[in-house]
Amino acid sequence: TIDGEDAKDLDDAITIEKLTNNNYLLYVHIADVSHYVTQDSLLDKEAYIRGTSIYMMSRVIPMLPRELSNGLCSLNANQDRLSISCIMEIDLKGNVVKSNIVKSIINVNERMNYNDVQKILDNSDKKIIERYKKYINHFKLMEELANILKDKRLKNGYLNLDIPESKIELDKNGYAIDVHKYETHFSNEIIEQFMLTANETVAEKFYWLDAPFIYRVHEKPDIDKIKEANKFLFNFKLKIKATQDNIYPKAFSQVLEEVKGKEEERVVSNLILRTLKLARYEDENLGHFGISSKFYCHFTSPIRRYPDLFIHRVISKYLSNNYNVTDDFINEYKEKAHNAAFESSEREKIATQVEREAEKIKKAEYMEKHIDEEYEGIVSSITSFGMFVELENTVEGLIRFEDMGDEYFIYDEDRKVLIGENSKTTYSVGDKVKIRVKSANKQLRQIDFALI
Repeated sequence: TIDGEDAKDLDDAITIEKLTNNNYLLYVHIADVSHYVTQDSLLDKEAYIRGTSIYMMSRVIPMLPRELSNGLCSLNANQDRLSISCIMEIDLKGNVVKSNIVKSIINVNERMNYNDVQKILDNSDKKIIERYKKYINHFKLMEELANILKDKRLKNGYLNLDIPESKIELDKNGYAIDVHKYETHFSNEIIEQFMLTANETVAEKFYWLDAPFIYRVHEKPDIDKIKEANKFLFNFKLKIKATQDNIYPKAFSQVLEEVKGKEEERVVSNLILRTLKLARYEDENLGHFGISSKFYCHFTSPIRRYPDLFIHRVISKYLSNNYNVTDDFINEYKEKAHNAAFESSEREKIATQVEREAEKIKKAEYMEKHIDEEYEGIVSSITSFGMFVELENTVEGLIRFEDMGDEYFIYDEDRKVLIGENSKTTYSVGDKVKIRVKSANKQLRQIDFALI
């Protein structure tokens, strides 16, 4: 298993080997939660209501009781664990040429974390390398395969949105003492690529079986939203090329490629994210625009997401009946899939909202201790009442017109810029500015800056 250092619920483990024909054999093992949480049991009804685990700073409000999520179902090291394994043979171009899904019992050799794996890949920590030397080849194979899969995705137009998450450090009383970017490494991406591939493989297999299923869908954005985004992108001499009939992920990924590594990367990534529709759960397959995939589902996190648990039940039923299931089962589960997809989408929205609100409270709490301090930031959005500025540590605050000096600013809605009436100074998204923290209020979840 490879997870964050403080993760307690370990859904996924991997095994990898190189075949004699030079292809890779990748096993993605996922905890078989459906063995313990059976349909319509009290545990299931509660999991259905919750829909998802909620992650708030240093604590988790879990979908399942901790005895299951951190104990019996979690793929803890040196314990026999029930799992469902997606076994894939992948060629050197990143195509899954053969696949199989089986019930399994696994025993995890090592509970790894992203930092240690990255140190092994970078060859930067002799102690860590010595400790895990018998697995070094496995990690090298993982790196090779993840690069192949990622390159293939990028060619297909996969949207590699590099929007850093915030890491909020709390003291023992729960007060925010530091806010900074959550550091990710290529080791995070290895697991992400493997999980994406397993999710696609499972979704495609069950789509062709016409099984009752829950898909993760992400539809094309609206052309009006794209036109709106292009007004902002005009400031960077960029454009998403699209027409009513031709909206392809590639057009978005080309823009992201243009800004890779530049100062405006974060702002442009956020802008593109706001242009896209929200992904959701559906009982019919509508494809996934963001990852440029025809078939996609959530299979890899049944400990913390209800749709994954639901499709594990469907997979288990098909496996135990050698893929011969009754019409009664199909009809019953098609209705259940429809209801669970809708309910899970609603719960996900609430969980996301809660996580964001909690983050805003803690960021404001942190900034309350930094009133009158000065920072550099980037203009993240322009509005009719001022401009938002994001600091390097991911904190965002508003500069209202009255805090922009003695000048009156006019909001040009078409070009999405602010123009000073006398000096003709313009502010647009992506501009670097220097600010002073004017106020912060955690009750209102508001942070106000003044322009220097």
